[in-house]
Amino acid sequence: MAIRTRLTELLGIEHPIGLGGMGSVDAPALVAAACEAGALGAIGATNFSAAHMRSTIEAIRARTKKPFAANFLIFLTQTDVFEAALQARPPVVAFAWPRKDQALKPWFDRAHQAGAKITHMVSSVEDAKRAADAGADVLIAQGTEGGGHVSWIATLTLVPMVADACPNVPLMAAGGIADGRGLAAALALGADGVLMGTRFLATEESPLHASFKQVILDSDGHDTLLTEIPDLAAGIVWPGAMSRSRRNRFIERWAGREWQIRQMQKEVFAEVQAARQRGDAEEAPLSFGQDAGLIHDLPKAGDLVRRIAAEAEGIIARRLPALLRK
Repeated sequence: MAIRTRLTELLGIEHPIGLGGMGSVDAPALVAAACEAGALGAIGATNFSAAHMRSTIEAIRARTKKPFAANFLIFLTQTDVFEAALQARPPVVAFAWPRKDQALKPWFDRAHQAGAKITHMVSSVEDAKRAADAGADVLIAQGTEGGGHVSWIATLTLVPMVADACPNVPLMAAGGIADGRGLAAALALGADGVLMGTRFLATEESPLHASFKQVILDSDGHDTLLTEIPDLAAGIVWPGAMSRSRRNRFIERWAGREWQIRQMQKEVFAEVQAARQRGDAEEAPLSFGQDAGLIHDLPKAGDLVRRIAAEAEGIIARRLPALLRK
């Protein structure tokens, strides 16, 4: 038994599960492992050089022949990097976070011309309609529970709202999903699959420092907050997003002193980079979702994909029918 949805049919994948393209995770091995298990793996490509973009796609293809995605944050994407990706012809191009004044259609048209399917992440019904009108093949409704850059509405509410507003476009749910229960719930809400980031950070193939992985395992799901501090330290202004990050010593020290980070940005960022290198979970911002409270092990990525799919299949086949009473 396997779950078949519009998403699996459109993208040619076995399970309606996606690995989010996280900019901080440059890991062809993780992407390929997810793909080989039947999910859609994605590489966060926005910060790559054109040469690194080409070599990364080559590294993924050396490990798997299955579909994968190259992920781009539209407001930060450089034309040469984007063109390098399209020349390598990834099966899927995943977009997210345009500025309000950036038209989506030119980006989507260019990716379509290269033969790619397009996914686009949204955090409101307005964003979803805009992306659907521009030609997105798949929408990703991301709730505020997710890690990293998110908006303010919850997954449980956003997914059915987008499903109702854009019923003809396949839909993925993202934010707060870490197991088969989340996948089954997303399908019940009207989604065709799920996208996960935090859950894949806690896998063997994830390049995250071991101490950061342990922080995710130790989390009870209550130790994150929405903040601009990591972005201020990096010198980046995101369009309409906050960053869900762990409430650690770095965040607490600068909370209420954001103005001072702006004055000392280069010094603060250098300290953050050094902390990341040494795996200091208190002095480096660490982005993860509230679903960290559901994560208790570090499996291989492929085993994780198969486990989540099997859990959801079991819920759909056994538990849900059993709830019906004549």
